[in-house]
Amino acid sequence: MRLGDLLVSAKIVSQADVDRAMERQQEEGGRLGDLLVSMGAVSHEALDAFLQRIPQEPESIAETGIPANELLALMIKHIQASRLETLPEFVEALKLAPRIVEHLVQEAVARGLISALGTVGLVMRYDLTDRGRMFAQEAMKTSLYSGPAPVPLEAFCARVDLQKVTNDLVTYEKLKTAMSDYIVTDDFLKQMGPALNAGRAMLLYGPPGNGKTSVACKVADVFNSVIYLPYAVMIEGQIMRVFDPSLHVPIAPPKNKSAFAGLRRDNADMRWVAVKRPFIVVGGELTLEMLDLSYDPATGFYEAPLHIKALGGCFVVDDLGRQIVSPAALLNRWIVPMESKVDYLKLHTGKSFSVPFEALLIFSTNIDPEGLMDQAFLRRLPYKIEVGAPSLETYYAIFKRVCGKAGVAFSDEAFKMIVYKVVKEKGLELAAYHATFIVDQVVAIAKFMDKEPCLDEFSIDYAVRNLKVRSAAVKEEA
Repeated sequence: MRLGDLLVSAKIVSQADVDRAMERQQEEGGRLGDLLVSMGAVSHEALDAFLQRIPQEPESIAETGIPANELLALMIKHIQASRLETLPEFVEALKLAPRIVEHLVQEAVARGLISALGTVGLVMRYDLTDRGRMFAQEAMKTSLYSGPAPVPLEAFCARVDLQKVTNDLVTYEKLKTAMSDYIVTDDFLKQMGPALNAGRAMLLYGPPGNGKTSVACKVADVFNSVIYLPYAVMIEGQIMRVFDPSLHVPIAPPKNKSAFAGLRRDNADMRWVAVKRPFIVVGGELTLEMLDLSYDPATGFYEAPLHIKALGGCFVVDDLGRQIVSPAALLNRWIVPMESKVDYLKLHTGKSFSVPFEALLIFSTNIDPEGLMDQAFLRRLPYKIEVGAPSLETYYAIFKRVCGKAGVAFSDEAFKMIVYKVVKEKGLELAAYHATFIVDQVVAIAKFMDKEPCLDEFSIDYAVRNLKVRSAAVKEEA
């Protein structure tokens, strides 16, 4: 979480600006932020506004928002599970300030849970006493969680509100740049842009193979802001794990506290991870259970559901209508979060709590929306964007680009042959995926034949034939 990496990721300064500022820092000293301001790379106001969004390190146990006994139990579990011995190791495990951990160590010593073993250099070593080992075993019966210290639910909710996806302004040029890998029309961009700025749920619909999922996935490139997610949240004494390295992309995760040396303020709260805005896609595997808290009785703590891990970013429900659960049940689950921007979750103890639902919700389907959902639900989707079959002109542009990337010579004659075989011989509508499908097969044929890939009649015929299986009637005639 170095300041330079955060500013570059948020596109407030360039990497070249940071490199120049670091060169000056080595020669003259000073803080990186001040140097960037003096160079004119960023204004005081912009830098201060950015720094204010960084979670500030608590200065006392009370300011962590977590009861002292809970922090003490967590530290003792770390010592037991990971054989930690020194204050720096405790600090790294808990992600808390040294002065807070020192208080916990003093409390542990006073209660006879740990004892000093002596020093190695200038660092004191500690070990669990018999009482401490019994304390650790009792704590682990309640919960096996032994990650960084959690943040309180109130702090998590406040942070979610602070870093809404709508805080990023989406412009026509920004969206066009994000979609530059695809051939999209101006009309499509003008439909998508306002939907993204509104932050309201949207529906992408149309026949398969025309880029609904691809377009949805490119939405992630539109948003630049850095956000902060907690490793874990404490709710009514229960732990809910939020940060997921398989889903979240950290920005320069710190190896030690010196990583904050460039900040123009006190150290940041290490219990929060700086990440790119989350972008999570689920498809036919989605069930209602996946949208609830997942409690593991064996470990004694919770895993946040996927849509909670997507807060501050995008949550895409792909292939809507293909899930095991009925579309009606799945859609009804989203009515409250969509309308009130609040979701309600329940602990296994029966206690319910609310979380602001500040994620961009995108539904994607190739099923007729009016046959998939009733009018009441369609009304709650303010943005309905059709991703239809490409025009002949767009189809041409897609083929030309795909051939160029694959190193396959493109010609108008070959294109006309492809269109004829697809439309007339196969009876198919044009689809955006055809270009990649056909060119990949042409390249595969060329490798097999040990020749340069070429859009000749044999290769085109072979590839187009694989676009569609033959019907039973055709097989009987053959």
